[in-house]
Amino acid sequence: MLISNQTVNLTDLPIGENAKVIAVRGDNQITKRLMEMGVVPGASVRMIKSAPFGDPVEIQVRGYHLAMRKSEADRIEVQSPKSEVPSSKSQVSSPG
Repeated sequence: MLISNQTVNLTDLPIGENAKVIAVRGDNQITKRLMEMGVVPGASVRMIKSAPFGDPVEIQVRGYHLAMRKSEADRIEVQSPKSEVPSSKSQVSSPG
């Protein structure tokens, strides 16, 4: 099932999907630096790739590629135009 405008952490965004930054949580130097580099509410981002264990991740923002730690990406809340949500009902086909 697809739900429109699902809000997720940046690390939950599938590879190749675009989203819009909703919030950057935190009050430290890394959070400030991310915002200085263009990761601000309203900015469009695209998940490019992630390392085998999810750390680090690479995104595209404002025309350039940016790599960051998973812990930093977890602080970025994004709104995806379409995020897949697992269905609570299992689909079983009956012979017919």
